[in-house]
Amino acid sequence: MQQTSFAQDNQKFNNPILAGFYPDPAICRVGEDYYLILSTFAYFPGVPIFHSKDLVNWNQIGNILDRPEQLNLTKHRITRGIFAPTLSYHNGVYYMVTTLIDTGGNFVVTATNPAGPWSNPVWLKDVQGIDPSLFFDDNGKAYIIYNSDAPDNKPQYDGHRTIRMQEFDYKNLKTTSAPIILVNGGVDFSKKPVWIEGPHIYKKDGYYYLMAAEGGTSVNHSEVILRSKKVDGDYVPNPNNPILTQRHLPANRKNPVSATGHADLVQTQNGEWWSVFLATRPYDADDHYNIGRETFLAPVEWKDGWPIINPGHEEVQYSYPRPKLPLGKKPKLPVNGNFTFREDFKESKLPLYWLTLRALGTQWYSLSKPAGSLTLDVRPETVSGADNPSFIARRQQHNHGNASIKMEFKPSSSNEFAGLVALQSETHYYAVGKTIANGKEVVQLRKSQDATKPGTLETTLLAEAPLNPNDQKKPLYLKVEFKGSKYAFYYGTKEGEWKLLQDNVDATFLSTRTAGGFVGVTLGMYATSQGKPSTGKATFDWFHYEGKDPIYETSATVKAK
Repeated sequence: MQQTSFAQDNQKFNNPILAGFYPDPAICRVGEDYYLILSTFAYFPGVPIFHSKDLVNWNQIGNILDRPEQLNLTKHRITRGIFAPTLSYHNGVYYMVTTLIDTGGNFVVTATNPAGPWSNPVWLKDVQGIDPSLFFDDNGKAYIIYNSDAPDNKPQYDGHRTIRMQEFDYKNLKTTSAPIILVNGGVDFSKKPVWIEGPHIYKKDGYYYLMAAEGGTSVNHSEVILRSKKVDGDYVPNPNNPILTQRHLPANRKNPVSATGHADLVQTQNGEWWSVFLATRPYDADDHYNIGRETFLAPVEWKDGWPIINPGHEEVQYSYPRPKLPLGKKPKLPVNGNFTFREDFKESKLPLYWLTLRALGTQWYSLSKPAGSLTLDVRPETVSGADNPSFIARRQQHNHGNASIKMEFKPSSSNEFAGLVALQSETHYYAVGKTIANGKEVVQLRKSQDATKPGTLETTLLAEAPLNPNDQKKPLYLKVEFKGSKYAFYYGTKEGEWKLLQDNVDATFLSTRTAGGFVGVTLGMYATSQGKPSTGKATFDWFHYEGKDPIYETSATVKAK
C-alpha cells in the first residue's frame, strides 16, 4: 500500500502533470473518468495507463502491454520499440493503437476494463506509417489516421511526410478502404514543413478538425490544426498556426519549457477544453535535459472556430487554475512537483512503475529470496547490449535531486559488478557499484563507451575506492545526486554516512542533446557478469528517490511498504 501526504493545490496545479520520461500523451474521457497513456519505446512493461477524475491527480492503474506475448522487443535499441500510442473508447470497448518500430509495424489491442487485461495485438499490415489514432464518427463509421511516406514515396525534401486515413472496421479490427492523403507535407508546403505526425481528428460544430505536430520533437516542435466539412477533406489550415509552440522564445529565458507539441485535446463533462502535450525542461540554454519529454496540461480556448492552446500566454506555465471538476483522489505515488519516495520491496510483485529493458525471457529477479528485498541474478547481459539485462529502474523525474540504494553483494571475480545505474541509452550511462579489482573488493564509478565499435570496451573507469575487510562484510550504500548539468556519486557502509566518490561528473553526457533518442534517464538496480557465466546474486533492501527542483514550493513524502 502506498501512503502519501501529497496533493495538488486546491486552486492551481503544477506542470508537468507527469514529470520525467512520459512522452507522447494521448487522452480519453469516458463519462467522468479520464485516461492517459504514454510511449515507452524499448522498456517493459509497455504503455502505462493513468486514471484521473480532475485532469490533475493521476494514478497509474496498469500497463497496457504487460505480457511478453503482447510486446516482442527482442534486439530493439532503447529508443526504438513502442512509438506514440493513442487511446479511444466506443460502445463499451477501449482501443489502443500504436506502432512497434522495426518489428511488425502498427497494431491494435482492446479491453473492456482500462486497467486490463488487454488483448494480444491485432496487426494492421496495410497501415504503413507511424503514430496511428482512431476516430469514431457519429454516423457509425470509424477511421484510422497516421503519419506516412511522401506521395509515391518520393520526398521533395528531408522530413517530407503525409497524414493518411483509412476506414476502419472496429468490430473486426481491420481496415476496409485504401489510404487517402489528408495532408501533404504540412500546413504550408511552400515552407517545406517537416515531420507532420501524431494526428488526431475531432468533430465540433459541424467541422472535422485534424490536429498534428510539426517541426520534429526537439526545439522546433509545434502543434498545428486544419479543418474540413467532410472527414476526407479538403482540410484547410488555421490561419493562425501553430496553435502551440515555444520555438520563437529565447533559449536563455528563466525556467524554460521547450519542445512543446504532440498534443491531444479533451472536453470535460462541464464543457471546458484542455490539452495534454509533451514538452521538455532544459537546465541550460544549450537545450540539455536528462529527464526526457514530459506531459503538460494547459487550457484551451475556442475563438472564431479554432482552438488556442495556452491562451493569454506566450510561455507555457508551470501552474494554471485547476479545471472546474470535482477534486480527484490523491495519487498513490506522486508524479509531479517535489516529492520523496522510498521502495522497500515489501509487495509480492513489483509495483506498476518499475521498468525493465525489453521483456523478461527468464525470471532473473525475486522479491521473496529473501522476503522484503529485491534480488537480482548476476547474468552475462549488460545494459550496453540489446538483450534483457538484470536491470530494474524507474524514471529520473527532476533536474535536481538524488537516488540511493542499499545493497548486499559479494563479487567472486572482476567481471562481476552490481550497483546503481543512471541510464540514457546503451552508449550513454553511468554505473556506480561493487566489483573486484586487483584481487580486492572496490567501489567503482564507470562511464559507458560505444561498445558497438570494434575493440571498444563497454565502460571506462572514472573513480575507484577500496573497501577494507571489515566494510566488505557490511551492506553497501550507493547514491547519485543530480544537480542540473552535474552528477555526484557517493558510497557508504553505514546508512546516512556518505563518502564522495566523484563530484562534478558531466550530466550533459546523459542529456538527449548529447545522447540522442527519445527517452529519458532511468535510475535502477543492476547486476552483470559482463558476458561470462555466474551464479552470483545481488540483493537490494530499498531504493530511495528525492526530487528537489527549485521551482516547486510544494513537496510530498511517500513510502512504499
